[in-house]
Parts: sequence; structure tokens; C-alpha cells
Amino acid sequence: MDFSEKWSNLQKCPSLKNLTERGFGVLKETQHGAVQDLTKAHIESFEQAVTDGLNRVVQAIPPLEFQLKNDRISLAFVEATIYNPSVAKGSICKEMKVFPAECRGRKCTYKGKLVADISWSINGVPKGIIKQSMGQIPIMVKSKLCNLHGMSPKELVEHHEEAEEMGGYFIVNGNEKVIRMLIMPRRNYPIAMSRPKWKSRGQGYTQYGISMRCVKEEHTAINMNLHYLENGTVMLNFIYQKELFFLPLGFALKALVDFTDFQIYQELIKGREDNSFYKSCVSEMLRIVMEEKCTTRSKVLNYLGERFRVKMNLPEWYTNEQCANFLLDECICIHLKSDVEKFYLLCLMTRKLFTFAKQECMEENPDSIMCQEVLTPGQLYLMFLKERMTAWLVSVKLSFDKRGSRLSGGWSAENIMKIFNMGTDLTKSFEYLLATGNLNSKTGLGMLQNTGLSVVADKLNFIRYLSHFRCVHRGGAAFAKMRTTSVRKLLPESWGFLCPVHTPDGEPCGLMNHMTASCEIVAPTLPTISLPALLCSLGVTPVDGSPGQAFSDCYPVVLDGAVVGWVESELAPVVVDSVRRFKVLKEKKIPPWTEVVLVPKTGKASLYPGLFLFTTPCRMVRPVRNLALGKQELIGTFEQLYLNVGIMEDEIEPGVTTHQELFPHSMLSVVANFIPYSDHNQSPRNMYQCQMGKQTMGFPLHSFMDRSDNKLYRLQTPQSPLVRPYMYDHYNLDNYPSGTNAIVAVISYTGYDMEDAMIVNKSSWERGFAHGSIYKTELVDLADKVRGDDSVVFGTKPGDPKVNDKLDADGLPYIGSTIQYGDPFYSYINLNTGQTFINFYKSQEPCVVDNIKICSNDTGSGRFKRVCITVRVPRNPTIGDKFASRHGQKGILSRLWPAEDMPFTESGMSPDILFNPHGFPSRMTIGMLIESMAGKSGALHGLSHDATPFTFSEENSALEYFGEMKCSGRVDTTTTARSGSTAD
Repeated sequence: MDFSEKWSNLQKCPSLKNLTERGFGVLKETQHGAVQDLTKAHIESFEQAVTDGLNRVVQAIPPLEFQLKNDRISLAFVEATIYNPSVAKGSICKEMKVFPAECRGRKCTYKGKLVADISWSINGVPKGIIKQSMGQIPIMVKSKLCNLHGMSPKELVEHHEEAEEMGGYFIVNGNEKVIRMLIMPRRNYPIAMSRPKWKSRGQGYTQYGISMRCVKEEHTAINMNLHYLENGTVMLNFIYQKELFFLPLGFALKALVDFTDFQIYQELIKGREDNSFYKSCVSEMLRIVMEEKCTTRSKVLNYLGERFRVKMNLPEWYTNEQCANFLLDECICIHLKSDVEKFYLLCLMTRKLFTFAKQECMEENPDSIMCQEVLTPGQLYLMFLKERMTAWLVSVKLSFDKRGSRLSGGWSAENIMKIFNMGTDLTKSFEYLLATGNLNSKTGLGMLQNTGLSVVADKLNFIRYLSHFRCVHRGGAAFAKMRTTSVRKLLPESWGFLCPVHTPDGEPCGLMNHMTASCEIVAPTLPTISLPALLCSLGVTPVDGSPGQAFSDCYPVVLDGAVVGWVESELAPVVVDSVRRFKVLKEKKIPPWTEVVLVPKTGKASLYPGLFLFTTPCRMVRPVRNLALGKQELIGTFEQLYLNVGIMEDEIEPGVTTHQELFPHSMLSVVANFIPYSDHNQSPRNMYQCQMGKQTMGFPLHSFMDRSDNKLYRLQTPQSPLVRPYMYDHYNLDNYPSGTNAIVAVISYTGYDMEDAMIVNKSSWERGFAHGSIYKTELVDLADKVRGDDSVVFGTKPGDPKVNDKLDADGLPYIGSTIQYGDPFYSYINLNTGQTFINFYKSQEPCVVDNIKICSNDTGSGRFKRVCITVRVPRNPTIGDKFASRHGQKGILSRLWPAEDMPFTESGMSPDILFNPHGFPSRMTIGMLIESMAGKSGALHGLSHDATPFTFSEENSALEYFGEMKCSGRVDTTTTARSGSTAD
């Protein structure tokens, strides 16, 4: 048979045909959409931050004004731009763009230049605009600012990246760093809380309060509380520069609007007109203000400014009223632009507080996902950027104070530019935040924690890598140290948003969760200017109007934390249905990610009633099918509480069920979806498998030659699994396999496979079963070893006996050579003195030199002084290594057993692994049995310990052992209870 015949026969082979159809080795035109969506939340939020968000930040930073030599100087940002990463000016190279692979290899940061336009004026006279570089800030890989943006798989491979590169991380000092997504309180929504420790805030304080996290459009956040006091009055409390301040509510209300006391009184008692106790409390709050002789708005502002200006760091020429207005802008309901909107919202919060204090409405659970949103990487980046830019202005002011008096030539543009160049740039502070995960901030950014904000994206295997991008963390050491478990509880509200299975064991259990495969995070922000008018056209009465019925028979309508009006109880469901229809059919400019929540009146103490609409970013949403309209709809976490979502067709009740799940497995995360037959397993085993899947030695990437990671794992013989769940192929996981198919005998054979032990066939081991290797990289920088001495280069002295022909003339080891402990690793030589320095290999494990990369140095001296040496350490299975199935069934290799002593089937097949059947009953991982039964092969023969022959039939004995599970997949609990094994 000639070669052409052989090849045509081979092509008919179904397995080969299957491989070529699936396109292994052939690069596609575009990247795989499902895999790219895994990091969508990170990339979209970053892109939002550096485009629209950056413009908002520039507008939001107030001008810095100060006095110097009888002149009033004002500095303000006009515009700011972040550029794509590129090499420094004056560098000689073909390609000016910098790509991520270069930063990984050279252990540097992937960053772009931030340039701002700053206007300056003296005594109110504008003097012009100066372009100022403010340093280099890290750029997220694959975002619009990244040089890889929009590349095809072929172009990505040419730039030494993965064909399916997902991005979503930063490269800092050569390490891939992911900003953690954190759970935060839902923005701009008043949450009723009961906190016993609030009683210690002062005399007369109770445990009742309303808490609100107010967030501006550029994500600046501040926490604000209303406290209920025993005498029936209300105290407003807010944080400014990490200090806590208290203010009686009456002062805030009178400072915001120029209303009479009677108008304020009428607004506060809306819906509670017949409650005499509440009315007397409102009168008392207004009387407290009158006692301080604050009869008008300007007097109240003067009173507040006088008392708060010492903490505000404002110029001396500001009046008390200006100081008070600054306080109201920066600390009270900062998400609202006008004072009137702030007034109406504070009135709504006060009404809710009294309803809650009198136990007429429920406390909201801050641990419930309905009261939560996610802090995205872009949000943290933007908040930090705003703070650093503000700090830059302050550092320039200090430079003015130091140098301004000594400047010759007065206020010329050159002198101003000299002072600007003394400002602290943003490079180091951003690199510190991402490299350490520690937040160094004066204001605290309204966050609950200042450590652990970023983690290294390990490329241990692909499953572990992707789970970094789907993880949401309940941040802060305070939660981890809590004695109570209330924070860690799995609540039914989180169905479809957070995976019930994928959470780690131990300290972070329940605090570190993972989003479901279909859960998304809202990134874009659209202006909601047209929404209030649309609501009014549907029958909502404006906030300052009078509805057709009494206020007690109406719902307040709140849009993104602003009270927009009132709607009658009968009309409210109609309004909700209309808005939902516009949202699903994408009409009337209503964004598809809008959340429409009608909290109904129930006659009992339930949640505070109202019609709430949210269009804000950072909320979790997920797609379901709207049955009435027959289309897909994005629903939010708060919205889901008041919808009836069915899973299967037979669950749908006409007139009751409003929505249906797109898939039965939409409650599971990406990693939990990879477990085969997970519905046949005991639930803790699935949790355990989610962790073990992330510890597997696999095939994390294809570009091993181009990577310089500190440590990489590689399984030498990865295989595509025989049994794959639907989502396995959906995410193309065969591109990054993490395991090997094995022939397993479930059989009590020796003492070495008892409990959690297992035996491996020695012949299988010798043929390479589960063999792997570890890639370790060492960066050698001569500039660090001999500072300032330019005459030191890599090299060896000819005929040096210490080198022993192990190193090349360039002082580096030969590629492909094996290095043992004590062998020379690299050497460098001083060209002036001729003295050589040899470094020896110090690890006990022998290794093979895989590749050596020569890195350029930024000094441009022409001599190479930085190299990356990558070595390959073989890691083959040894006694004590852990092996596991895909069902949370782990076992320790206790013995390599000779092939001649192994059991065998009638056809002569011998197993790779021996595993004891006692590991099944207590664990109830039936999925593993079903999976192993996918390849039945007769009976196993062998000798028992007393040398009598025995036969073990795979087809029946294993299933008989489990009683009634044979057909139904259910567990006979009596069988399980009788099993002797309690090992876990």
C-alpha cells in the first residue's frame, strides 16, 4: 500500500475527521465569543472609565484656589487623555507601540501616558492652558487603549499572545494582576438597617437607621446615614475625609431649599397625615432649627459654614455660605445635582425611617443580593484616578508655596511649567495599588476595605485562570473575622446571579462567590433625561404636584435615587407593565438593562413600598425569557424578587409565571458547569470539585516559548475527556485540556488502595502516564548586581576550569542542556579587570534549559545586561501525589504496582489506576460511576490475598453495590448509612 492510499484511509478515520472538523491547529478568523465574554465585565468597565468616565472626572474635580504674594491663583483641569502604551521618546526601534508580551518578558509594567490640560488664572484673569504629562498609568490588556485591541487570532499569535487571549488584567512588573470585583451596597437606594452598636453613638440614639451609599456619575462614593433618636428627631450623619460628622436633619432640609417651615412640614408628613406622633416629631425637628435663630435659608447656610469651614480647607476669602454650599455638594446626597432633588430624597428617607422605627416596614438585609452591586475594576480605577489627580493639584500648590516667592520673572508660563513639573506624578501610586492590592487613600473612597484589592491571575490551568474573572468577593477583613455566619449564608435571592456551588472551603467560604455563567454586570451609562417625562406621560404625578388620591394611597416613584413623583396604587402595575414592554422591545430610549421594581403594599410589615427604577452601572443582571412578549429580557437582583420565573416547561402556570429560564443550568457558574453528571452527585462533592478543578496540572497556554512567568505547569499528555457536559464544548475547553483519560478498576485489591489511597500501574507510569513539567524563569539583571559599572557583561574567561564546558562563550548555559545541583548557571565578566563571577544552580531538582531571552535595557548602552533563563523541571507522578476524578474524589498515589500483578479483563486490558469501592458510598458521587460505566469492558480477573482466583464484573457488581441507583440515579440511603467509610 503506497503513502497516498494510507493517507486516504487515515482521513476516513472518524476520530481524525472529528479533529479536523473541530479545527485544531487551524486559526479561526475571529475569536470564540463565549470565551471572550468571560472577561467582558472587566474590559467594559475599564473602557467606560477611560473614555466617558475620565471626562466626567475632569469636570468633577473642583478648581484649586489659593493666595500667594497678594495674588489669588486658581488651577483647574480642562481635559485629560490617556494614550496607548508606546516606547519613550528618543528610543531607537522599528515599532513604537509596546505590546503585552514584551512587558511580561522584561518584567515591566504595561502602561500608557496620561496628559492633562490645566488652565491657570491669577486674580480671576485666565492666563492660558498648559499641557502637562502626569506620568504613566497601567492599561488593561485587550481594552480599547491596548495595542492588541481588535486583533484577529492570527495577528495575536504573531504578537506572541494566545489565539484566544481574553484580556481583562493589567501587567505590573511582569505579573498579570486582576482587580477583584467586590460586593458593595446598592448605590443610591435607602436601606433600612438595625444596628445595636449605633446606640453607642451618643445619648438618645437608637438602633434604627437608614443607610445610603451615594455614588456620583464618575463613581465617587460617600456613605450617609439617618439615625432615629429616642426623642423622635432625626440626625443626619456623613463622612468627610475619613471623619464622622453629625447634623440635625432640620438644618440640612432648611439649607437645601428656600421653603417655609410649613412647606417643609407638609412634604415630610405626606402619606402619614393622620399620624399625630409623627407630626409632633416633625414639628420638633423644625423647632430645633428655630432655637438657633436660623429663620431663613441664608441664615442656616451661614450657621453651617461657620461651624464646618475649619474642616473644609477652603480659601479664607470664601464666605460662610459658600463653605456650607461646598459641604452640601460634597457630602449630602452627592449623586443628585440640584438641592431640590436632595430635599425631596431626604424627606422620603425620613418617612421610611419613621415607618421602620415603628416596625411598620421590614428591615432590609444588607447581606441579600437585592441590596448589593459590584465594584468593578473600572470603577476602582476611576475613583483612584480622581483622587490622585486632586492630590497632584495639592502637590503643585505646595510647590508654589515653596518656590513661588523665589521665582524670577514673575508669573511667566515657563515658571508655571517648572512648578507643574515638581508635582507628584501618578505612576508609582498606580503601580503600588495594582502590585500590592493595598489602597493608599486619604478619603478611603467610601470602601469597606483597603487591602486585597488585586490578585495575581495564576495560569496554573485554564479553569483557575478564568475563575479569577468571574469571582465576586465580599471584601474586608471584618467579614472574615465575624463570629456570625449570616454574611456567608446562601440566600434564595441569589438564584441565577451567584453560583450556589462554586465557593471555596475554609475562611473565605461564602465570602468569595462566583457569578453564574449567564450573569452580566452593567457597564454603560446612558443619560436618563427622557425617563421622568415618559413616566409622567404614563400617569405618574410630578413630585411637586398632587395626585388624584391621598398620598397614603400612592407609591413614591424613585429613579436612580431621585424622587420623580407619585403614582396611584391601581395605576402602578399598569405603569410597570408599560415600562417593561418598552424595555424589552427597546422602545422610547429605555435602556435594556433598566431594573423596574414595584414593591407592593401588603397590609403587613413588608419592604417599604414604592416604584423603584434603576439604570445605574455595576448592577448584576441576567437574561431570562419574557413569556408575555416572547423575547429575552435582562432582569436585576432586586427585580427578580417580584417576578415569577419558571425553569422547565411543565412548571409554567398561566397568569402566574411571567418569565422562564433560558437553560436549566443557568444557576451554575462556568466552573460548576464543567462537572459531568453533577446532578447525580452529593452537593458538597460538587463544591469540592470546583476547587479541585482549579488545582489540576493542565495545559494553561500554547505560547510556552514566549512566556516568562515565574512558574508554569504543563501536562505532557493532555487528553480530551470522553464525557463532556454541554458547556465544556461551549467554552472550547479542549483548547486548554487539564487531564488524562485512564482505565480505572474500582476494586478492593490490596492494602495500598484503602481509604483515600490509590495505585498506579507501573507500566503506565513508565509509558508517560500523567507526566508533566514545571517551567521556571529567572530574570538576571546585571544592572542590579553591579550598579553603575558599565564594563560588566555576560561572558566567561576562556578555559576557566570552574565553567567546565557547561556555559557558552556568552556566559549562558546551552539550550537543551541538563543542569544538576552545583553546576554553573550563568557567569559575567568585568571587561576592565578581567574578573569573572559565576552563579551556580542551587535547586536540588535537575532541570533542562528550555529557552533564553535577551531583554533590552532602557539605558540604550548597546550591551545586553538583562536575560530571562527559562528551565524545565520534569515532574512525574511520585508517591504522595494527589490524583482526582472530576467529581471531588481525590486519592493519594501510595504505590506503583507492577503490571504483572495487576488485574486484567477477558480481553487482556489492564487498568492504569486501582481505586477502592469504599470511596463511593459515603461520598455518593454517582456521576463518577456513570462516567466510568461509559466504557464497560467485561470482567476483571486476578488473585486475592489468599491466592484464590476471583472475578469482578464491571457491568453488574458495582451497580448492585449501590442498590436502587441502577436505574433511577437516586441513592438508597440505607445502603449509604451502612457503608463503613467515613473518610472524606
